[in-house]
Amino acid sequence: MADPKGFLKHRRADLKKEPPLERIKHSREFTTRFSDEVLSNQSNRCMDCGVAFCHRGCPLGNVIPEWNRSAAEGRYQDALESLLSTNNFPEFTGRVCPAPCEAACVLGINAEPVSIENIEMTLADMGFENRWIKPEKPLLRSGKRVAIVGSGPAGLAAAQQLNRLGHTVVVFERAEHPGGLLRYGIPDFKLDKDKVDRRIQLLRDEGIEFICATRVGKDVSFERIRSEHDAVLLAVGSSRERDLQISGRHLAGVHFAHAYLSQATRRLEGQKILEQEQISAKGKDVVVIGGGDTGSDCVGTALRQGAKSVVQFEILPQPPDLGPMPTRDQRPRSSPWPEWPHILRTSTSQEEGGERFWQIESTVFEDDGTGQVKTIRTRSRPKTGEPENNNGTFQQWPCDLALIACGFVGPDDRDEMLTAGITFSGRGNIEASETDYKTSQPGVFAAGDARRGQSLVVWAIAEGRQAAAAIHRFLADHKPQDLRKNMHSERRTMPASID
Repeated sequence: MADPKGFLKHRRADLKKEPPLERIKHSREFTTRFSDEVLSNQSNRCMDCGVAFCHRGCPLGNVIPEWNRSAAEGRYQDALESLLSTNNFPEFTGRVCPAPCEAACVLGINAEPVSIENIEMTLADMGFENRWIKPEKPLLRSGKRVAIVGSGPAGLAAAQQLNRLGHTVVVFERAEHPGGLLRYGIPDFKLDKDKVDRRIQLLRDEGIEFICATRVGKDVSFERIRSEHDAVLLAVGSSRERDLQISGRHLAGVHFAHAYLSQATRRLEGQKILEQEQISAKGKDVVVIGGGDTGSDCVGTALRQGAKSVVQFEILPQPPDLGPMPTRDQRPRSSPWPEWPHILRTSTSQEEGGERFWQIESTVFEDDGTGQVKTIRTRSRPKTGEPENNNGTFQQWPCDLALIACGFVGPDDRDEMLTAGITFSGRGNIEASETDYKTSQPGVFAAGDARRGQSLVVWAIAEGRQAAAAIHRFLADHKPQDLRKNMHSERRTMPASID
Protein backbone atom coordinates (compact mmCIF):
# COMPACT_ATOMS: atom_id res chain seq x y z
CA MET A 1 0.00 0.00 0.00
CA ALA A 2 1.16 3.55 -0.68
CA ASP A 3 0.21 4.83 2.78
CA PRO A 4 -0.16 2.23 5.56
CA LYS A 5 -2.41 4.63 7.48
CA GLY A 6 -4.46 5.80 4.51
CA PHE A 7 -7.62 4.05 5.66
CA LEU A 8 -7.34 5.87 9.00
CA LYS A 9 -6.66 9.31 7.52
CA HIS A 10 -9.36 9.46 4.85
CA ARG A 11 -13.11 8.92 4.97
CA ARG A 12 -14.86 7.27 2.08
CA ALA A 13 -15.88 9.67 -0.70
CA ASP A 14 -18.51 9.07 -3.38
CA LEU A 15 -19.02 10.83 -6.68
CA LYS A 16 -20.69 14.22 -6.52
CA LYS A 17 -24.21 14.17 -7.99
CA GLU A 18 -26.52 16.88 -9.20
CA PRO A 19 -29.49 17.44 -6.87
CA PRO A 20 -32.45 15.21 -7.80
CA LEU A 21 -34.74 18.07 -8.80
CA GLU A 22 -32.08 19.41 -11.16
CA ARG A 23 -31.01 16.17 -12.82
CA ILE A 24 -34.55 15.07 -13.74
CA LYS A 25 -34.67 18.07 -16.07
CA HIS A 26 -32.33 16.27 -18.48
CA SER A 27 -31.28 12.76 -19.52
CA ARG A 28 -27.51 13.16 -19.27
CA GLU A 29 -25.18 11.58 -16.72
CA PHE A 30 -25.24 13.62 -13.52
CA THR A 31 -22.13 12.54 -11.60
CA THR A 32 -18.69 14.15 -11.50
CA ARG A 33 -15.61 11.95 -11.39
CA PHE A 34 -12.91 12.25 -8.72
CA SER A 35 -10.24 14.93 -8.90
CA ASP A 36 -6.63 13.72 -8.86
CA GLU A 37 -6.36 14.54 -5.14
CA VAL A 38 -9.53 12.68 -4.20
CA LEU A 39 -8.54 9.77 -6.44
CA SER A 40 -5.20 9.49 -4.65
CA ASN A 41 -6.76 9.75 -1.20
CA GLN A 42 -9.46 7.19 -1.93
CA SER A 43 -6.96 4.75 -3.44
CA ASN A 44 -4.84 5.18 -0.32
CA ARG A 45 -7.72 3.76 1.74
CA CYS A 46 -7.01 0.34 0.19
CA MET A 47 -5.12 -1.78 2.74
CA ASP A 48 -3.51 -4.13 0.17
CA CYS A 49 -4.86 -7.05 2.21
CA GLY A 50 -2.96 -10.28 2.46
CA VAL A 51 -6.19 -12.02 1.46
CA ALA A 52 -8.06 -9.52 -0.70
CA PHE A 53 -11.69 -10.66 -0.71
CA CYS A 54 -12.53 -7.97 -3.29
CA HIS A 55 -10.96 -10.33 -5.85
CA ARG A 56 -13.58 -12.92 -4.96
CA GLY A 57 -16.38 -10.38 -4.95
CA CYS A 58 -15.55 -9.26 -8.52
CA PRO A 59 -16.62 -11.75 -11.23
CA LEU A 60 -13.74 -10.47 -13.36
CA GLY A 61 -11.13 -11.09 -10.67
CA ASN A 62 -9.89 -7.51 -10.94
CA VAL A 63 -6.52 -7.03 -9.22
CA ILE A 64 -7.92 -4.16 -7.18
CA PRO A 65 -5.11 -3.62 -4.62
CA GLU A 66 -2.60 -3.43 -7.45
CA TRP A 67 -4.28 -0.62 -9.33
CA ASN A 68 -5.23 1.16 -6.12
CA ARG A 69 -1.56 1.25 -5.14
CA SER A 70 -0.56 2.70 -8.53
CA ALA A 71 -3.35 5.31 -8.41
CA ALA A 72 -2.42 6.32 -4.85
CA GLU A 73 1.14 6.96 -6.02
CA GLY A 74 -0.07 9.05 -8.96
CA ARG A 75 0.86 6.41 -11.57
CA TYR A 76 -2.51 6.60 -13.23
CA GLN A 77 -1.53 5.04 -16.55
CA ASP A 78 -0.03 2.04 -14.75
CA ALA A 79 -3.19 1.75 -12.67
CA LEU A 80 -5.30 1.77 -15.83
CA GLU A 81 -3.13 -0.87 -17.48
CA SER A 82 -3.62 -3.12 -14.46
CA LEU A 83 -7.37 -2.50 -14.55
CA LEU A 84 -7.58 -3.27 -18.28
CA SER A 85 -5.68 -6.52 -17.81
CA THR A 86 -8.86 -8.13 -16.47
CA ASN A 87 -11.67 -5.76 -17.47
CA ASN A 88 -12.30 -4.88 -21.12
CA PHE A 89 -14.75 -2.06 -20.41
CA PRO A 90 -14.15 -0.28 -17.08
CA GLU A 91 -15.98 2.79 -18.40
CA PHE A 92 -19.17 0.66 -18.32
CA THR A 93 -18.67 -1.31 -15.11
CA GLY A 94 -17.54 1.84 -13.31
CA ARG A 95 -20.99 3.28 -13.98
CA VAL A 96 -23.55 0.46 -13.89
CA CYS A 97 -22.04 -2.31 -11.75
CA PRO A 98 -23.53 -2.65 -8.22
CA ALA A 99 -19.95 -3.23 -6.98
CA PRO A 100 -19.97 -6.66 -5.30
CA CYS A 101 -16.24 -6.03 -4.82
CA GLU A 102 -17.06 -3.28 -2.33
CA ALA A 103 -19.38 -5.59 -0.41
CA ALA A 104 -16.38 -7.94 0.02
CA CYS A 105 -13.84 -5.23 0.91
CA VAL A 106 -11.97 -6.13 4.12
CA LEU A 107 -12.14 -2.51 5.26
CA GLY A 108 -15.93 -2.94 5.19
CA ILE A 109 -15.74 -5.30 8.18
CA ASN A 110 -15.88 -2.34 10.56
CA ALA A 111 -15.80 0.77 8.37
CA GLU A 112 -16.96 2.08 4.99
CA PRO A 113 -15.35 0.07 2.17
CA VAL A 114 -13.00 1.51 -0.44
CA SER A 115 -14.73 3.44 -3.27
CA ILE A 116 -13.61 0.83 -5.80
CA GLU A 117 -16.23 1.48 -8.48
CA ASN A 118 -15.73 5.25 -8.44
CA ILE A 119 -11.95 4.85 -8.71
CA GLU A 120 -12.50 2.47 -11.64
CA MET A 121 -14.71 4.95 -13.50
CA THR A 122 -12.27 7.79 -12.92
CA LEU A 123 -9.32 5.78 -14.24
CA ALA A 124 -11.28 4.73 -17.33
CA ASP A 125 -12.33 8.31 -18.14
CA MET A 126 -8.74 9.52 -17.65
CA GLY A 127 -7.61 6.77 -20.01
CA PHE A 128 -9.81 7.98 -22.84
CA GLU A 129 -9.10 11.67 -22.26
CA ASN A 130 -5.33 11.09 -22.27
CA ARG A 131 -5.47 8.59 -25.17
CA TRP A 132 -4.05 5.82 -23.00
CA ILE A 133 -6.91 3.65 -24.22
CA LYS A 134 -6.39 3.17 -27.93
CA PRO A 135 -6.92 0.49 -30.60
CA GLU A 136 -4.76 -2.61 -30.23
CA LYS A 137 -4.63 -4.41 -33.55
CA PRO A 138 -3.18 -7.93 -33.76
CA LEU A 139 0.19 -8.23 -35.46
CA LEU A 140 -0.75 -11.55 -37.07
CA ARG A 141 -4.00 -13.09 -38.26
CA SER A 142 -4.78 -16.75 -37.55
CA GLY A 143 -6.88 -17.28 -40.66
CA LYS A 144 -9.86 -18.28 -38.49
CA ARG A 145 -13.22 -16.51 -38.58
CA VAL A 146 -15.56 -16.20 -35.62
CA ALA A 147 -19.17 -15.00 -35.71
CA ILE A 148 -20.61 -13.44 -32.57
CA VAL A 149 -24.38 -13.08 -32.39
CA GLY A 150 -25.24 -10.20 -30.09
CA SER A 151 -23.34 -7.00 -29.30
CA GLY A 152 -24.05 -6.62 -25.61
CA PRO A 153 -21.27 -6.70 -23.00
CA ALA A 154 -20.63 -10.46 -23.35
CA GLY A 155 -20.42 -10.32 -27.13
CA LEU A 156 -18.22 -7.21 -27.16
CA ALA A 157 -15.80 -8.63 -24.57
CA ALA A 158 -15.47 -11.90 -26.48
CA ALA A 159 -15.02 -10.01 -29.76
CA GLN A 160 -12.19 -7.91 -28.38
CA GLN A 161 -10.41 -10.89 -26.82
CA LEU A 162 -10.65 -13.04 -29.96
CA ASN A 163 -9.67 -10.20 -32.28
CA ARG A 164 -6.57 -9.40 -30.25
CA LEU A 165 -5.60 -13.06 -30.49
CA GLY A 166 -5.60 -12.73 -34.26
CA HIS A 167 -8.93 -14.24 -35.24
CA THR A 168 -11.20 -12.38 -37.65
CA VAL A 169 -14.37 -11.42 -35.78
CA VAL A 170 -17.77 -10.45 -37.18
CA VAL A 171 -20.50 -9.30 -34.76
CA PHE A 172 -24.14 -9.61 -35.80
CA GLU A 173 -26.67 -7.33 -34.10
CA ARG A 174 -30.40 -7.31 -34.77
CA ALA A 175 -30.87 -3.67 -33.66
CA GLU A 176 -29.94 -0.71 -35.82
CA HIS A 177 -26.87 0.12 -33.71
CA PRO A 178 -24.47 -2.06 -31.68
CA GLY A 179 -24.38 -2.15 -27.91
CA GLY A 180 -27.24 -4.43 -26.94
CA LEU A 181 -28.17 -3.97 -23.28
CA LEU A 182 -25.63 -1.16 -22.94
CA ARG A 183 -27.45 0.91 -25.55
CA TYR A 184 -31.11 -0.11 -25.35
CA GLY A 185 -31.47 -1.45 -21.81
CA ILE A 186 -29.66 1.14 -19.67
CA PRO A 187 -30.93 4.76 -19.68
CA ASP A 188 -28.69 7.58 -20.85
CA PHE A 189 -28.62 9.18 -17.41
CA LYS A 190 -26.81 6.08 -16.11
CA LEU A 191 -24.65 5.43 -19.18
CA ASP A 192 -24.24 8.11 -21.82
CA LYS A 193 -24.50 6.55 -25.26
CA ASP A 194 -21.56 8.65 -26.45
CA LYS A 195 -19.43 6.36 -24.30
CA VAL A 196 -20.92 3.28 -25.95
CA ASP A 197 -20.27 4.78 -29.40
CA ARG A 198 -16.71 5.62 -28.39
CA ARG A 199 -16.00 2.02 -27.40
CA ILE A 200 -17.70 0.58 -30.51
CA GLN A 201 -15.55 2.82 -32.73
CA LEU A 202 -12.42 1.67 -30.92
CA LEU A 203 -13.41 -1.96 -31.55
CA ARG A 204 -13.97 -1.17 -35.21
CA ASP A 205 -10.55 0.45 -35.34
CA GLU A 206 -9.09 -2.77 -33.93
CA GLY A 207 -10.52 -4.65 -36.91
CA ILE A 208 -13.86 -6.01 -35.65
CA GLU A 209 -16.73 -5.90 -38.16
CA PHE A 210 -20.29 -5.09 -37.06
CA ILE A 211 -23.32 -6.11 -39.13
CA CYS A 212 -26.43 -4.45 -37.68
CA ALA A 213 -30.16 -4.65 -38.40
CA THR A 214 -29.62 -8.35 -39.08
CA ARG A 215 -31.46 -11.03 -37.14
CA VAL A 216 -29.67 -14.36 -37.26
CA GLY A 217 -32.21 -17.08 -37.88
CA LYS A 218 -34.45 -14.80 -39.93
CA ASP A 219 -32.50 -12.29 -42.03
CA VAL A 220 -29.60 -14.71 -42.32
CA SER A 221 -29.77 -18.41 -41.47
CA PHE A 222 -27.83 -20.15 -38.72
CA GLU A 223 -26.63 -22.62 -41.36
CA ARG A 224 -25.04 -19.85 -43.39
CA ILE A 225 -23.40 -18.29 -40.35
CA ARG A 226 -21.94 -21.65 -39.34
CA SER A 227 -20.76 -22.49 -42.84
CA GLU A 228 -18.91 -19.18 -43.25
CA HIS A 229 -17.20 -19.17 -39.84
CA ASP A 230 -14.98 -21.53 -37.89
CA ALA A 231 -16.83 -20.88 -34.63
CA VAL A 232 -20.00 -19.12 -33.51
CA LEU A 233 -20.71 -17.49 -30.14
CA LEU A 234 -24.32 -16.88 -29.09
CA ALA A 235 -24.34 -13.82 -26.82
CA VAL A 236 -27.92 -12.75 -27.45
CA GLY A 237 -28.76 -11.87 -23.87
CA SER A 238 -31.91 -12.66 -21.93
CA SER A 239 -34.54 -10.39 -23.40
CA ARG A 240 -37.73 -12.49 -23.16
CA GLU A 241 -39.61 -10.70 -20.40
CA ARG A 242 -41.60 -12.43 -17.69
CA ASP A 243 -45.22 -11.50 -18.32
CA LEU A 244 -47.90 -10.61 -15.83
CA GLN A 245 -50.90 -12.74 -16.73
CA ILE A 246 -53.78 -10.94 -15.06
CA SER A 247 -57.09 -9.65 -16.28
CA GLY A 248 -56.77 -6.54 -18.46
CA ARG A 249 -53.23 -7.33 -19.61
CA HIS A 250 -54.33 -6.62 -23.21
CA LEU A 251 -55.34 -3.02 -22.52
CA ALA A 252 -53.63 -0.10 -24.22
CA GLY A 253 -51.11 1.54 -21.94
CA VAL A 254 -49.80 -1.73 -20.49
CA HIS A 255 -46.26 -2.36 -21.74
CA PHE A 256 -43.13 -4.32 -21.01
CA ALA A 257 -40.42 -2.22 -19.38
CA HIS A 258 -37.82 -2.98 -22.04
CA ALA A 259 -40.07 -1.68 -24.83
CA TYR A 260 -40.49 1.54 -22.88
CA LEU A 261 -36.80 1.99 -22.04
CA SER A 262 -35.52 1.14 -25.52
CA GLN A 263 -37.98 3.55 -27.11
CA ALA A 264 -36.87 6.28 -24.72
CA THR A 265 -33.28 5.74 -25.86
CA ARG A 266 -34.26 5.77 -29.53
CA ARG A 267 -36.18 9.00 -29.03
CA LEU A 268 -33.12 10.65 -27.44
CA GLU A 269 -31.05 9.46 -30.41
CA GLY A 270 -33.39 11.42 -32.68
CA GLN A 271 -35.27 8.49 -34.17
CA LYS A 272 -38.85 9.19 -35.16
CA ILE A 273 -41.47 7.11 -33.34
CA LEU A 274 -44.85 6.63 -35.01
CA GLU A 275 -47.69 8.29 -33.12
CA GLN A 276 -49.55 4.99 -32.56
CA GLU A 277 -46.37 3.42 -31.15
CA GLN A 278 -45.51 6.18 -28.69
CA ILE A 279 -44.97 5.11 -25.06
CA SER A 280 -44.64 8.25 -22.97
CA ALA A 281 -45.15 9.00 -19.29
CA LYS A 282 -45.78 12.71 -19.75
CA GLY A 283 -48.71 13.85 -17.62
CA LYS A 284 -49.65 10.28 -16.65
CA ASP A 285 -50.09 8.26 -13.51
CA VAL A 286 -47.39 5.62 -13.95
CA VAL A 287 -47.28 2.24 -12.18
CA VAL A 288 -44.05 0.24 -12.36
CA ILE A 289 -44.52 -3.43 -11.48
CA GLY A 290 -41.20 -4.85 -10.29
CA GLY A 291 -38.67 -3.59 -7.77
CA GLY A 292 -35.37 -4.44 -9.49
CA ASP A 293 -32.93 -2.40 -11.55
CA THR A 294 -35.17 -2.38 -14.63
CA GLY A 295 -38.08 -1.08 -12.60
CA SER A 296 -35.84 1.57 -11.08
CA ASP A 297 -34.73 2.66 -14.56
CA CYS A 298 -38.40 3.04 -15.52
CA VAL A 299 -38.96 5.30 -12.51
CA GLY A 300 -36.07 7.60 -13.49
CA THR A 301 -37.16 7.70 -17.12
CA ALA A 302 -40.81 8.42 -16.27
CA LEU A 303 -39.83 11.29 -13.98
CA ARG A 304 -37.71 12.82 -16.75
CA GLN A 305 -40.61 12.53 -19.18
CA GLY A 306 -42.84 14.53 -16.83
CA ALA A 307 -45.02 11.86 -15.24
CA LYS A 308 -47.88 13.10 -13.06
CA SER A 309 -47.12 10.42 -10.46
CA VAL A 310 -44.97 7.29 -10.23
CA VAL A 311 -45.46 4.30 -7.93
CA GLN A 312 -43.38 1.12 -7.91
CA PHE A 313 -44.64 -2.24 -6.66
CA GLU A 314 -42.46 -5.07 -5.33
CA ILE A 315 -44.05 -8.42 -4.52
CA LEU A 316 -41.30 -9.40 -2.02
CA PRO A 317 -40.99 -8.13 1.56
CA GLN A 318 -38.93 -5.02 2.24
CA PRO A 319 -35.31 -5.94 3.10
CA PRO A 320 -33.81 -4.62 6.35
CA ASP A 321 -32.87 -0.95 6.20
CA LEU A 322 -29.27 -1.01 7.47
CA GLY A 323 -27.88 1.89 5.47
CA PRO A 324 -25.90 1.65 2.22
CA MET A 325 -22.71 0.21 3.79
CA PRO A 326 -23.48 -2.03 6.80
CA THR A 327 -20.48 -3.41 8.64
CA ARG A 328 -19.95 -7.13 9.18
CA ASP A 329 -21.74 -7.17 12.54
CA GLN A 330 -24.71 -5.21 11.17
CA ARG A 331 -25.40 -7.60 8.30
CA PRO A 332 -28.28 -10.09 8.34
CA ARG A 333 -27.31 -13.68 9.07
CA SER A 334 -28.67 -14.76 5.70
CA SER A 335 -25.92 -12.83 3.87
CA PRO A 336 -22.80 -12.57 6.04
CA TRP A 337 -19.64 -10.76 5.00
CA PRO A 338 -18.11 -11.08 2.37
CA GLU A 339 -21.31 -12.16 0.55
CA TRP A 340 -23.53 -9.64 -1.21
CA PRO A 341 -25.82 -8.39 1.57
CA HIS A 342 -29.59 -8.56 1.28
CA ILE A 343 -30.45 -5.04 2.46
CA LEU A 344 -32.66 -2.17 1.42
CA ARG A 345 -31.07 -0.19 -1.41
CA THR A 346 -32.26 3.09 -2.88
CA SER A 347 -31.22 3.81 -6.46
CA THR A 348 -30.50 7.28 -7.80
CA SER A 349 -33.82 7.10 -9.67
CA GLN A 350 -35.69 6.28 -6.47
CA GLU A 351 -33.99 9.27 -4.82
CA GLU A 352 -35.55 11.47 -7.48
CA GLY A 353 -39.20 10.79 -6.69
CA GLY A 354 -42.04 8.32 -6.83
CA GLU A 355 -43.11 5.92 -4.10
CA ARG A 356 -42.19 2.30 -3.40
CA PHE A 357 -44.58 -0.27 -1.99
CA TRP A 358 -43.65 -3.76 -0.80
CA GLN A 359 -45.52 -7.07 -0.79
CA ILE A 360 -47.97 -5.78 -3.36
CA GLU A 361 -49.58 -8.23 -5.80
CA SER A 362 -51.15 -6.78 -8.94
CA THR A 363 -54.52 -8.42 -9.62
CA VAL A 364 -56.51 -6.56 -12.33
CA PHE A 365 -55.97 -3.84 -14.94
CA GLU A 366 -59.16 -1.84 -15.52
CA ASP A 367 -60.01 0.41 -18.46
CA ASP A 368 -62.02 3.58 -18.90
CA GLY A 369 -64.47 2.05 -21.34
CA THR A 370 -62.31 2.77 -24.40
CA GLY A 371 -59.74 0.00 -24.04
CA GLN A 372 -57.19 2.26 -22.34
CA VAL A 373 -55.94 1.27 -18.91
CA LYS A 374 -57.17 3.67 -16.22
CA THR A 375 -56.68 1.90 -12.88
CA ILE A 376 -54.96 -1.12 -11.39
CA ARG A 377 -56.20 -3.20 -8.47
CA THR A 378 -53.75 -4.77 -6.04
CA ARG A 379 -53.69 -6.98 -2.97
CA SER A 380 -51.17 -6.65 -0.15
CA ARG A 381 -49.53 -10.02 0.57
CA PRO A 382 -49.33 -11.40 4.13
CA LYS A 383 -46.40 -10.04 6.11
CA THR A 384 -44.01 -12.19 8.11
CA GLY A 385 -45.87 -13.79 11.02
CA GLU A 386 -49.31 -13.27 9.51
CA PRO A 387 -51.40 -16.34 8.57
CA GLU A 388 -51.17 -17.37 4.92
CA ASN A 389 -54.96 -17.35 4.62
CA ASN A 390 -54.96 -13.62 5.32
CA ASN A 391 -56.55 -12.11 2.21
CA GLY A 392 -54.63 -8.89 2.66
CA THR A 393 -55.82 -5.40 1.77
CA PHE A 394 -57.27 -4.65 -1.64
CA GLN A 395 -56.61 -1.27 -3.18
CA GLN A 396 -57.25 0.62 -6.42
CA TRP A 397 -54.61 2.90 -7.94
CA PRO A 398 -54.81 5.44 -10.80
CA CYS A 399 -52.85 4.11 -13.76
CA ASP A 400 -52.58 5.61 -17.25
CA LEU A 401 -49.32 3.75 -17.99
CA ALA A 402 -48.31 0.38 -16.55
CA LEU A 403 -44.75 -0.89 -17.02
CA ILE A 404 -44.07 -4.58 -16.37
CA ALA A 405 -40.54 -5.06 -15.01
CA CYS A 406 -40.79 -8.59 -13.59
CA GLY A 407 -37.47 -9.91 -14.88
CA PHE A 408 -36.34 -11.93 -17.89
CA VAL A 409 -36.63 -15.63 -18.68
CA GLY A 410 -34.17 -16.32 -21.49
CA PRO A 411 -33.45 -15.35 -25.10
CA ASP A 412 -36.41 -14.32 -27.23
CA ASP A 413 -34.87 -15.91 -30.36
CA ARG A 414 -35.56 -19.33 -28.83
CA ASP A 415 -37.61 -20.73 -31.74
CA GLU A 416 -34.94 -19.94 -34.33
CA MET A 417 -32.22 -21.49 -32.17
CA LEU A 418 -34.29 -24.59 -31.46
CA THR A 419 -34.70 -25.03 -35.20
CA ALA A 420 -30.90 -24.82 -35.52
CA GLY A 421 -30.51 -27.64 -32.97
CA ILE A 422 -29.57 -25.55 -29.94
CA THR A 423 -30.89 -27.05 -26.71
CA PHE A 424 -32.17 -25.09 -23.71
CA SER A 425 -32.15 -25.67 -19.98
CA GLY A 426 -35.26 -26.03 -17.88
CA ARG A 427 -34.92 -22.36 -16.93
CA GLY A 428 -35.12 -21.26 -20.56
CA ASN A 429 -31.42 -20.48 -21.05
CA ILE A 430 -29.10 -21.89 -23.71
CA GLU A 431 -27.62 -25.14 -22.46
CA ALA A 432 -23.84 -24.75 -22.40
CA SER A 433 -21.06 -25.92 -20.12
CA GLU A 434 -19.70 -23.37 -17.66
CA THR A 435 -16.18 -24.72 -18.27
CA ASP A 436 -15.93 -24.68 -22.07
CA TYR A 437 -19.15 -22.79 -23.02
CA LYS A 438 -19.97 -25.35 -25.73
CA THR A 439 -23.60 -25.78 -26.77
CA SER A 440 -25.22 -28.91 -28.19
CA GLN A 441 -23.96 -27.98 -31.67
CA PRO A 442 -20.27 -28.47 -32.63
CA GLY A 443 -18.38 -25.19 -32.93
CA VAL A 444 -21.23 -23.18 -31.38
CA PHE A 445 -20.69 -21.56 -27.97
CA ALA A 446 -22.86 -19.45 -25.66
CA ALA A 447 -22.06 -16.85 -23.00
CA GLY A 448 -23.58 -14.08 -20.92
CA ASP A 449 -27.22 -13.77 -19.91
CA ALA A 450 -28.25 -16.12 -22.73
CA ARG A 451 -26.39 -18.91 -20.92
CA ARG A 452 -26.47 -18.02 -17.21
CA GLY A 453 -29.74 -16.09 -17.10
CA GLN A 454 -30.44 -12.48 -16.21
CA SER A 455 -27.40 -11.09 -14.42
CA LEU A 456 -24.96 -8.20 -14.15
CA VAL A 457 -22.94 -6.44 -16.87
CA VAL A 458 -19.76 -7.46 -15.05
CA TRP A 459 -20.81 -11.14 -15.20
CA ALA A 460 -21.53 -10.79 -18.92
CA ILE A 461 -18.03 -9.39 -19.54
CA ALA A 462 -16.53 -12.19 -17.45
CA GLU A 463 -18.40 -14.85 -19.42
CA GLY A 464 -17.45 -13.21 -22.72
CA ARG A 465 -13.78 -13.42 -21.75
CA GLN A 466 -14.12 -17.02 -20.60
CA ALA A 467 -15.94 -18.02 -23.77
CA ALA A 468 -13.29 -16.28 -25.90
CA ALA A 469 -10.59 -18.33 -24.18
CA ALA A 470 -12.59 -21.51 -24.84
CA ILE A 471 -13.11 -20.62 -28.51
CA HIS A 472 -9.42 -19.81 -28.87
CA ARG A 473 -8.51 -23.26 -27.54
CA PHE A 474 -11.01 -24.77 -29.95
CA LEU A 475 -9.47 -22.93 -32.91
CA ALA A 476 -5.80 -23.11 -31.97
CA ASP A 477 -3.70 -24.90 -34.56
CA HIS A 478 -0.26 -23.46 -33.77
CA LYS A 479 1.94 -22.96 -30.75
CA PRO A 480 0.85 -20.58 -27.97
CA GLN A 481 4.07 -18.58 -28.23
CA ASP A 482 3.18 -17.65 -31.82
CA LEU A 483 -0.17 -16.26 -30.71
CA ARG A 484 1.36 -14.17 -27.95
CA LYS A 485 2.94 -11.96 -30.59
CA ASN A 486 -0.52 -10.52 -31.16
CA MET A 487 -0.92 -9.15 -27.66
CA HIS A 488 0.36 -5.75 -26.60
CA SER A 489 0.00 -7.03 -23.04
CA GLU A 490 -0.01 -10.78 -22.56
CA ARG A 491 -2.17 -10.34 -19.46
CA ARG A 492 -5.04 -9.16 -21.67
CA THR A 493 -5.50 -12.77 -22.83
CA MET A 494 -6.22 -13.99 -19.31
CA PRO A 495 -9.79 -15.24 -18.89
CA ALA A 496 -11.72 -13.79 -16.00
CA SER A 497 -11.88 -15.85 -12.86
CA ILE A 498 -15.33 -17.07 -11.91
CA ASP A 499 -14.31 -18.84 -8.71
